[in-house]
Amino acid sequence: MKEIEVYIDGASKGNPGPSGIGVVICQDGQTIKNISSFIGNATNNIAEYTALIYALQEALALKVEALKVNTDSQLLYMQLKKVYKVKSPNIIGLYNQILRLMSSFKQVAINNIPREENRGADKLATQAIKKELQKNRSLIKG
Repeated sequence: MKEIEVYIDGASKGNPGPSGIGVVICQDGQTIKNISSFIGNATNNIAEYTALIYALQEALALKVEALKVNTDSQLLYMQLKKVYKVKSPNIIGLYNQILRLMSSFKQVAINNIPREENRGADKLATQAIKKELQKNRSLIKG
């Protein structure tokens, strides 16, 4: 069975504000892919959910059957474990999309990890925002 482990994170400069996502995909303890993407203006929670959607879509493209998701977002973790209800109208659509994507796998485990263990994904999310802001600055100066 093809199995991977993903680390996800969303970042937002301001809440809402310019946001980015970071995903680190590992197989057998080795990083096989990094995803860093600017997602426009969003809240931190929307960025966290979007990071998971990117990770699930990438896992589907890799034809993965089982995956372990690591997140430092307690809200995302508690909502996916159905401990907390999803009340935000901005998140319910993303939540439903995640449930649909997760049903495509034989096995999905969600783990809540400390921030220190999620530095790679955090760095990628922050990097996406910085790149976008630098690009915009150079356009303004240009």
